[in-house]
Amino acid sequence: VQLQASGGGLVQAGGSLRLSCAASGSIFSINAMDWYRQAPGKQRELVASITSGGSTNYVDSVKGRFTISRDNAKNAVYLQMNSLAPEDTAVYYCEAHVGLAYYWGQGTLVTVSS
Repeated sequence: VQLQASGGGLVQAGGSLRLSCAASGSIFSINAMDWYRQAPGKQRELVASITSGGSTNYVDSVKGRFTISRDNAKNAVYLQMNSLAPEDTAVYYCEAHVGLAYYWGQGTLVTVSS
């Protein structure tokens, strides 16, 4: 299983970005899909998750600003990020739970300038 993340870039504070992550390979079904981020000098943190049924969870710092969604037919997960702030600057990683295994994408850099 391979995950390909895209959509990162440089944006001014208050702006928006939409991250995408598509899974490919031998996939019978994907359970939860997540977005993590890792800022320089900090530990990787879970930003948002979505189950196969569409239930979502967010870290408090992004609630009301970020929206996670998925397209099960495309084995894809998305992260719509609005009202971005400099503290959102990080490498964002997608993760997929396939059976008992976890798979990671390569990361996409989001830089928010003040």
